[in-house]
Amino acid sequence: MLEILVPGVLLVNGLAAGVLMGTQLGGWPLLQSLPPGRYVHAHAFFSTRFDPFMPICLIGTLAGDAALALLTGPPAATVLFAVAGALALGTVTVSLVKNVPVNRWIRGLDPDHLPEDFAERDPRRHWGGWNRARSAMSVAALAVNCVAVGLLL
Repeated sequence: MLEILVPGVLLVNGLAAGVLMGTQLGGWPLLQSLPPGRYVHAHAFFSTRFDPFMPICLIGTLAGDAALALLTGPPAATVLFAVAGALALGTVTVSLVKNVPVNRWIRGLDPDHLPEDFAERDPRRHWGGWNRARSAMSVAALAVNCVAVGLLL
């Protein structure tokens, strides 16, 4: 069971962390630089490309880490898998509570006819901060998972 679960967790965690790091390195700087209408169009385009891929990766990481925390023998590895699972849970929570609602709102806007108060409601600053937080948690979960796997060898 561990022969399948360990590489599976590393795979889905690594994919999620990689996508989120990609948003930090390229996607987010691009979105910040765009004028409002082009930002809305680009954000809506990007946000639809990650479903259901990212939820599967994040939930897979969370479930896999929970299983590994229960199934592994060395106490240090058990603790580390639990910590990685908590970081994955944090990533999922931030995604669902902070980022997904903004993504849905942006997808519902017409980039050619933005609301008059868009400048006051422009979500970029807040969305970007929460995206940085979830990116950091996902990468930290991957690092912790790698250390935990090293303890199993």
